[in-house]
Amino acid sequence: MLFFLILLFAGVILMALRFVQLRRALLRARAGEAQFRQLAEHSLDALWLLDCATLELRYVSPAGQRLSGHDLPALQQHAARLAADLPARLQRWRDGDTSRLSLLREVELPHRDGQMLALEVSSTFVLDAAGQPVSLVGVARDVTQVQAQEAEREKEQQRFASMLSHEFRTPLATIDGAIQRLVATAAAAGADEGTRKRYVKIQTAVDRLLAMINDYLSPERMAAIGREKTANGIAPLALLQQAAATVPASHPVQLQLDEDLPPHLRCDVPGMSLCLKILLDNAVKFSPAGSPIVLAARLAPEGGVALCVSDQGPGVPDDEMGRVFEKGFRGIHAGDHAGAGLGLYMARAVVEVHGGSLQLQNRPEGGAVFRIWLPIPVETGKSLASTVVNHDNSLT
Repeated sequence: MLFFLILLFAGVILMALRFVQLRRALLRARAGEAQFRQLAEHSLDALWLLDCATLELRYVSPAGQRLSGHDLPALQQHAARLAADLPARLQRWRDGDTSRLSLLREVELPHRDGQMLALEVSSTFVLDAAGQPVSLVGVARDVTQVQAQEAEREKEQQRFASMLSHEFRTPLATIDGAIQRLVATAAAAGADEGTRKRYVKIQTAVDRLLAMINDYLSPERMAAIGREKTANGIAPLALLQQAAATVPASHPVQLQLDEDLPPHLRCDVPGMSLCLKILLDNAVKFSPAGSPIVLAARLAPEGGVALCVSDQGPGVPDDEMGRVFEKGFRGIHAGDHAGAGLGLYMARAVVEVHGGSLQLQNRPEGGAVFRIWLPIPVETGKSLASTVVNHDNSLT
């Protein structure tokens, strides 16, 4: 009997200790929630807090209510629909899937005025002392305007591609028509075998250029640059080596790469290769034979990666600096060099499609340096996310 009394007493003590632990955890959670609300009251972002047990939206910051046009009770009705798959996310977390800790998704929410809001929603579990989710906190940002800007930018890219395709097709059509007539009349005109072969070679080259325009400079192709990127893209060294291989033997190329570059650049590889080829051709054209060209890849101080092409030519006059990327512009040093003033114009356009920039500077020691800056893709605006963030379109 005494033994059972001891067991009962021990059980009561354990239950009391557990109750104290739960109460302390609850007090800590409430203190954390109060601190979260205090910070959220003054935030410009739409912050919110949801209870994992009841799926109830317990708090939305003033910025969130202004963004949606709804008060908290109205938003609670929408939250129930948006959190419908939260139980599955919780179960996957309990099963050991730590990628569910933080998620990023895009959702649509009707504004009070009836318009649909496109939102980017980042959410993170708040865990108790036992490592179990008790709340879900997050931030919502309106990306409606961003989507509109992207649509307008895509239209601009398509207009650019149409213009560029026309600029190339017009002279090529003239050459194509002339060479076809020469090929057709070569025998009657008494052209020798060598001349006829040269005619065919020219015609083959024109056909190849026209095929490249169809494949690469179509409006759809240009609009896809910067959007349809492969997961890894290309290693910086491989990109620079491919570009250096196009430089004639008259100009040695020196490769310079930072050691801590990202393993891959996420970019449209043909597009970036074309940009580098244009810049390298420009360096060869305007620098003395035998002078080296430096092709470098560095981490940029402002973030991202800088790809630089440096030469030892005459540089660019100050009064031409603002015009070198204009369509059809040819500077004072162009002289008898072949060209239509479209190369640098096209190179900058392709870089800007990637969200980057192309700039020119004169080097103090002489020559010019063209600098391509490319951003390194990161999950922007997701301060709640840790290294185990999962980016998908569902809460599960």
